[in-house]
Amino acid sequence: MPGLDSIKNDRWERSNPVPPDEVLFGRSAAMADVRSRVEKISRTNIPILLTGEGGTGKEAVARWIHTHSDCASGEFVKVNCAAIPGMLLESELFGYEKGAFTGATASKPGRVELAHRGTLFLDEIADLDLNLQSKLLHFLQDGTFSRIGDQSERRIDVRLLCATNKDLEKETRNGTFRQDLFYRIHVFRLKLPTLRERKEDIPELAEFFRRNFEKQFGMKAEPFPVEMLEYLKNLTWPGNIRELSNGIARYVLLGPETAFHVEDLHKKAKAALKGDTEASPVSLKRLAKDATKEMERNVILEALRANQWNRRKTAQALKISYRALIYKIQDAGLVSRREALRDVRGGSGVGPGEPPRE
Repeated sequence: MPGLDSIKNDRWERSNPVPPDEVLFGRSAAMADVRSRVEKISRTNIPILLTGEGGTGKEAVARWIHTHSDCASGEFVKVNCAAIPGMLLESELFGYEKGAFTGATASKPGRVELAHRGTLFLDEIADLDLNLQSKLLHFLQDGTFSRIGDQSERRIDVRLLCATNKDLEKETRNGTFRQDLFYRIHVFRLKLPTLRERKEDIPELAEFFRRNFEKQFGMKAEPFPVEMLEYLKNLTWPGNIRELSNGIARYVLLGPETAFHVEDLHKKAKAALKGDTEASPVSLKRLAKDATKEMERNVILEALRANQWNRRKTAQALKISYRALIYKIQDAGLVSRREALRDVRGGSGVGPGEPPRE
């Protein structure tokens, strides 16, 4: 069915309230930049285009902008352009008059009218039909529109926010999105970072979702083990915040051992895991240990390369003792145990197979 994924996403949004500021924006530098920018433009009336991968929280940020704008006393009206079939979307957006078509037994205002003196949020705007793009452009240019079956024009005042996970510039080049409409809605663009780019925010987001789902399901879940939070921070999260929310829902319902499906590990956590994954539930403690070990190995390897494989300089750069670095190098499999023990005793300060550099 066309738009099924978007309908599911709408249900997800309705079941998950907007997080408080400290959770929505977190502590990451990427989201600190987002917050700084939305604070500057939320009070203006300029159109804003929110971009980013699916599930990055574009609607949550749009709602935040609405509540911190001069339109906050009005309604926040969302239209998911991908969820509603094209033949119905025009009547959904602009409304219709009685008798305009078969089944129109009474007049009905569209969502544009419902957003008068409030905010109109057009989600997945790249999926808007070309004919509707033309009508939307006309409305944005002078603030007037006509209901289906009505000859008279109506005038309203709304704040427009749009969102997409597609490249609208590419869509305009392909002829699937009007260039003049693109420039009209593209006065200010705000790109939201992926969850991979704000991993330090995952613990707060996970805790927010845990409390939310405990209330929703009427169940109590165990607090997150430290190992699980480390494991979550090392996944790749192609579904971003929405995927995290789904995983936490399973955690509350089923417990930690089955919160994240084993078959997902190959696709979503290759960077976090080493070795084969069994076909049975995997211990989160072991997964977290493997993920942390792999990340530590990569950090050590990059530090060694940056210091031309000089181990003493590398130890200083990593702020650990020389002896600790040697054992970590051995534990990471970068040298054999015999070489590590030799280097601890001899203190050569060079890398595996490298000539002395001191």
